[in-house]
Amino acid sequence: MPTYEYECLECKQRFEVFQSMNDAPISKCSKCGKSVRKIYNSAGLIFKGSGFYVNDYKAKNDKQASETPPACQGCSGCSMGMPE
Repeated sequence: MPTYEYECLECKQRFEVFQSMNDAPISKCSKCGKSVRKIYNSAGLIFKGSGFYVNDYKAKNDKQASETPPACQGCSGCSMGMPE
């Protein structure tokens, strides 16, 4: 369940509420009872699964192979010194 942040329009108190996405939004401040507004923040991001480790943290021998520069194919505007 996500955590939502609210701010009171009157007393400016900020508070967080841990609630289901299906729950109705909070409408009253817990301190003064006046109206509140929901504050939208960036969401937390968690990578799960076996593919992320393989893609992001390769073995040392894979890293050495990827550091070898590719052979020049003689593209136009290339500054690798290949004749045109």
